[in-house]
Amino acid sequence: MANQALNKNSTKKSPKDKDIVRDYFNSTGFDRWRRIYGEGGDVNRVQLDIRTGHQQTVDYVLGWFKNDKNASGQTVCDAGCGTGSLSIPLAEMGAKVYASDISEKMVGEGKSRATNPENPVFEVKDLASLSGEYDTVICLDVLIHYPDQDSEAMIAHLASLAKSRLILSFAPKNPYYVLMKKVGDMVPGPSKATRAYLHKESDVKRVLEGLGFTIKRKEFTATSFYFSRLLEAVRN
Repeated sequence: MANQALNKNSTKKSPKDKDIVRDYFNSTGFDRWRRIYGEGGDVNRVQLDIRTGHQQTVDYVLGWFKNDKNASGQTVCDAGCGTGSLSIPLAEMGAKVYASDISEKMVGEGKSRATNPENPVFEVKDLASLSGEYDTVICLDVLIHYPDQDSEAMIAHLASLAKSRLILSFAPKNPYYVLMKKVGDMVPGPSKATRAYLHKESDVKRVLEGLGFTIKRKEFTATSFYFSRLLEAVRN
């Protein structure tokens, strides 16, 4: 499967899925996630819970940079940056950050929140269109929009951009979370995410190892409505 993922044609997400995600985060989804990723009190109980979980994942990544004392001067690609909740503090720590997101509105919000207009560098771009070379490539809470075959291809593409390490988070697939997802899918709500895919941790590790990476650290975040496995993979 890892070899299949390296086929450059397979790195392209289907236009339909890509358009659905872009349209969602430029319309109903933008207001919801802007508030979740923000600090204001205009959120309901579920949104506040998701905000807490996402921020914990972000804090784990920032903690790794702080503990290693390697942020200053390092080039970082924050793929799927949202409103800059990770990109902005990494830039403030001294990293040179390139931040991208498929949503023009999300990127605009990130720019408005950044205090330095030159760092991070924000750009509207989907994951498959990313290019360049960075010390660290990070992709948090984005793979949930990709089914297994597309996610493996996308991990391979992101890995090709990383000189030293790749940091990923994803919603882990196990019987408990599969049940939770089914329950959540039955709850109506026009501003919910369009699609959500769970991924087996063993599959993600297999792909990374097949690409020449070793898992160095991992964390897990679980709140009432948010769950995410975080992996740091370094080149062998």
